[in-house]
Amino acid sequence: MRTKYIVAGLVIVAFVIFGAISFMQNNIEYVSAKGAEKTNRTVQVKGTWMKDMQSYYDPKTNTFHFYMVDDQKTVLPVVLAGAKPNNFEIANDIVAKGRYENGVFQASEVLTKCPSKYQSKTGPQASSQAATSTLN
Repeated sequence: MRTKYIVAGLVIVAFVIFGAISFMQNNIEYVSAKGAEKTNRTVQVKGTWMKDMQSYYDPKTNTFHFYMVDDQKTVLPVVLAGAKPNNFEIANDIVAKGRYENGVFQASEVLTKCPSKYQSKTGPQASSQAATSTLN
């Protein structure tokens, strides 16, 4: 009977340790472009796509090359493993996940934040005018 409790306790401890390790591996912090350069860990960098700088897809290596600028106005060259993400051209913000290697941010994933379909297309005045006209 005592052996059952010891085995059950060991199983519980093993699951707790496994859960903690999994959480630490999946917990990817947000950093600036300069912060990404200083660490060897996988990180996330939030910024915007620099449309005026060259971006292209290389079919030989299956990589998408582009430049982004973070909130501190630091330009970061990015190489995404894969094709250009959907809605990339209309995205307000992008988040690149990866690590900085050899002068380039090697992204394994790029998330896009697109404009909301619920936002007014002509600005906040248009939506307030529309609300006023429906009340009258």
